[in-house]
Amino acid sequence: MRTWRLASRDRLAVVIALAAPVALAAIMAPFRASFPNTDAALALILLVVAIAANGYRLAGYLAALSAAVWFDFFLTRPYETFSIVRRVDIQTTVLLLVIGVAVTELAVWGRRQYLAASRRAGYLDGISAAAQAVAVGGSPSALIERVTGQLTQLLSLRSCRFQYGVAGLGQPARLRHDGTLLAGRQIWDVAARGFPPDTDIELLVENGGILQGRFLMTPAAGARPTLENRLLAIAFADQAGAALASGQPVDQ
Repeated sequence: MRTWRLASRDRLAVVIALAAPVALAAIMAPFRASFPNTDAALALILLVVAIAANGYRLAGYLAALSAAVWFDFFLTRPYETFSIVRRVDIQTTVLLLVIGVAVTELAVWGRRQYLAASRRAGYLDGISAAAQAVAVGGSPSALIERVTGQLTQLLSLRSCRFQYGVAGLGQPARLRHDGTLLAGRQIWDVAARGFPPDTDIELLVENGGILQGRFLMTPAAGARPTLENRLLAIAFADQAGAALASGQPVDQ
C-alpha cells in the first residue's frame, strides 16, 4: 500500500512538473513589462523547488526543463518565441536549469535517506517485538526465523540458517562487529568486491561475551551489501543474542 501511494504521488508530481511552470509563466506574461524577468525567474525557481522537494528525480528534471522553456517563451524578448537574444536572459535560463537539477538531486538524496531510515525503523521494531516475546516466554525459534528473513533481505543471501552454540566450524568468512568481513586472515573489501564467491559467511550471535550460536549465510551471486546494511544485520544478531540469553535454546 505504501509503495502504491508513493507511485501515485510520483505520477502526480510529473503532471504538475509539466503543467505548473507553463501555467505560472502564462499568468505572469501579461505583466512582464512591469517587473524584471529575473523576478519571474525567481518565482519559477520557487515552483521548481516545491516540485523537486517531492524527491522524484524525473519530476524535478521535467519541472526545471519546463520552467526554462516557458520562461524563454513568455518572459524573454522576442516574446512568444523560443529565441533568446539577450545574454542576461540566456544566463537566467541556464541558471533555472542548473538550480532545478541541483535542488532535485538534493531532494532525491533526502528522500532516499528518509526511506532507508523508515526501513531500518520497521526492521528494528519487528525484531524488538519478537525479542520481547522471547523474554516473556515466547519461542526463540520464532525470533530466529524472523532475523533469518531480515538477514536474507539485507545482505542479499541465497540461504541463511542458525546453528546453536557453533562458531568457526568449517572455517567460513566472518562478518565482524564493525561491519568488516574477515576471509581467512585478511579483511575482504566488501564495498569494492562484494561478498567473496563460493564462500559461506558466519555472523556470531553473542550476549555479554557468551556465544549463543551463529547465522551461517550463503551470499547470492554478486551480493554487495552496504556497510549500513551490514551494521544493521549485526544489530539484529545482537538483539537475537540478548533475547536468546534470556530464553531457551533454539530447536536444532
